[in-house]
This record gives sequence, C-alpha cells and structure tokens, in this order.
Amino acid sequence: MIEDSSHTTGLLARAGQGDQQSLQELFGQHRERLKRMVRLRLSRRLQGRIDDSDVLQESLLEISRKLKDYVQNPEVPFFLWLRQMTGHKLAELHRRHLGTQMRDADREVSIYCGALPEANSVSLAVHLLGQLTSPSQAAIKAEMRLRLQEALDNLDPLDREVIALRHFEQLSGDETAAVLGLSKTGASSRYVRAINRLRKSLSQFPEFADLKK
Repeated sequence: MIEDSSHTTGLLARAGQGDQQSLQELFGQHRERLKRMVRLRLSRRLQGRIDDSDVLQESLLEISRKLKDYVQNPEVPFFLWLRQMTGHKLAELHRRHLGTQMRDADREVSIYCGALPEANSVSLAVHLLGQLTSPSQAAIKAEMRLRLQEALDNLDPLDREVIALRHFEQLSGDETAAVLGLSKTGASSRYVRAINRLRKSLSQFPEFADLKK
C-alpha cells in the first residue's frame, strides 16, 4: 500500500471519482518535477514544435482517464505513476512526430516503470553546462561540451540514467531505486560510481569540480 498524506489521499479519492478540481490540485503539486523530466527527455529535434506545457497538457488528459484504475490499485507512489504516464505520453509524441527516425537517434530506455525516452548524452551535456557555467561561458566552450558528451557516451547506459534521475530530475534515493527496479543501496552505489567515473573523465576541466553526489 502506498503511503500518502491524508490530504493527498483525500484528493486522490475525490479525483478518482471524477472531481477535476482535485485532479488539477494533485497535478499542480508535481508539475515542476514533471517539467524537469520532460525538458531533459524531449528530443531536441522537436524543440520549437512542441514544448513541456504541450506534453503536460496531453498527459493530464490521459491521467484523468486512467486515474480511477490507479486509485483502485496503486502499485507505485503517486508521483512515480504521474511520471510514468507523462513519460509514456512523451514517447508517444516522439513516435508521432519523428516516426522511423526514432530508430536512429531517439531511443527509449526500458526501466521498471516502462519505456521512457532516454536521457542521452547530448541532452545531459546541455543541462549540465547550463548548471555549471554562465551562458557566456557556455557559448565559448563548445569543445568542452563535446568532451562532456564523449565522457557521458563512455558511461554505461544505466549509469547515464541514474545520473539523469538523481542529478537532473532530482528524484530521491527511494524514487530512483523504484524506477530502476534496484534496492535503495544498489541505486545509491550506482549513482556514486557513475558520478565518480564522470568526474574522473572530466578532471582536466575545473568547471566540473562542482559535480555533487
């Protein structure tokens, strides 16, 4: 059984019975976290055609249709279910707009909660540079971005994913473990090893000394 606050439990019960105001409140509580996931995983080839708000709006329609089933059988925490539903909608939009191009450039990563668009090295590099450098610095350090992408490409796909989940989506240790189907200790150890490997690959760049565990 999933543990939620009494307020959230009440909102879920009412939303499951079709109360749209309760659904909007529930969704609003997690909107920013879901936006982080979408921004990280939205194909860069679709930027300018769809944005995170488009994805969230379409996701909310699907969530509204399936919420009653979730409330009756909540197998994962509510936020992870929202993330799963939003990720599935994002994957659907990728397929709708990109078609067969998906096979070459936009992969999906199969994890415990289903197949979501992969957080690839290009997207991770862009977000990491945005966190660690000013826009003016990033503009003149294209070579650093290429080195960063190369370092990320050299990581195991699961290592890139655990960095994406913890460092960019800011999931907790428990949430990361649940998403990846690992124990909390296993997920934590994997994250520490992945960050250390990335730090080692980027040790010649002092800008990346701020990478945190």
